[in-house]
Amino acid sequence: MRGVANARKWHEGPVRILHALYGMNRGGAETWLMHVLRHIDRDRFRMDFLVHTTQPGGYDDEIRALGSKVIPCPHRPAPWAYAARFKRILRQHGPYDIVHAHSAHFSGYMLRLAHQAGVPVRMAHSHNDTAIPDRNARTRSRLCLRVMNWWIRRHATVGLAASGKAAAALFGPDWQADPRWRILHYGIDPAPFGEAVSSVEVRAELGIPANAFVIGHVGRFDEQKNHAFLVDIFAEVARQEPQARLLLVGGGALRPSIEEKAERLRMADRVVFAGVREDVPRLMRGAMDVFVFPSLYEGLPIAGIEAQAAGLPFVLSDVITEEMDVVTPLLRRVSLSQPARAWAEAVRAARLGGPQISHAEALLAVESSSLNISTSVANLEALYDE
Repeated sequence: MRGVANARKWHEGPVRILHALYGMNRGGAETWLMHVLRHIDRDRFRMDFLVHTTQPGGYDDEIRALGSKVIPCPHRPAPWAYAARFKRILRQHGPYDIVHAHSAHFSGYMLRLAHQAGVPVRMAHSHNDTAIPDRNARTRSRLCLRVMNWWIRRHATVGLAASGKAAAALFGPDWQADPRWRILHYGIDPAPFGEAVSSVEVRAELGIPANAFVIGHVGRFDEQKNHAFLVDIFAEVARQEPQARLLLVGGGALRPSIEEKAERLRMADRVVFAGVREDVPRLMRGAMDVFVFPSLYEGLPIAGIEAQAAGLPFVLSDVITEEMDVVTPLLRRVSLSQPARAWAEAVRAARLGGPQISHAEALLAVESSSLNISTSVANLEALYDE
């Protein structure tokens, strides 16, 4: 990464990084970026955020309070208009030493523009395993993806990925042959998971009986997260557990359809839609008994790391990368080819078996792993500073 040294000739002060992504709402990659912003040495590294929306994001106020900018750059209506806006932002708010793009294949276009503008270090960051939606894309979209991927190979000086699956999705199955492409695991802040929590208070706030068996999930309402199947799993559990509740944390476009399904199955009074929340550690510790995560695909799910830090028995799909597995006594993997009844049996077994490790031991395991934010930030700082 010789570009950083060259970039420092442009200006005095910290290394300046422009992160580019859709928006700074409460999602996995965005949450990790906020952890980074809170923990990075802000005297040495200055991070701004170019977002592809004019709508306010959940993290915008905190970003500004920490001394960084949120800079809107809508990617519609036309690519040439976007290009003009993007380059204007680089001129007006820069100079930037690094453009760090987080928009999957679209990162290719952004890095091409950054290259044309003379930004010396250009990073493409793959956060998800997009192999399934990429295969299912329409012919025109697949052609666009090929062009974007070629631009990534042509214009990226560094490529990062949350996991091996995420690396293969964006950089190709032979990604390890190119020294530019490397893994950078997410990290979470373990501290909130060690704070005292009153289960009685948390459940009362959510309208959940104190004696209920609560299945929990955190994630946006998107096809990837497989909420419809999760409701089927819960319906099977509820037949055996009359006091069971399903706690869903998150927002998204598919929430109305999941609400309708709960109504149709006559489960509406047992499914709690908590919405987008800032206190996920508190909800995990105070309200959930088992965490269930039947995702169709993932990169490295932040919620999965958090569930382990919370010490929750954890039933998850077998397609999720094992790079996430830190507290293995908590984990039970089930194939997505299995019916909801088999998943429900695994959930009830996790409940009856209880955690095979104490919460203190689980939290210590996460703190000591590469999935601690202090390790993640140290590795990122080293990359920025190479």
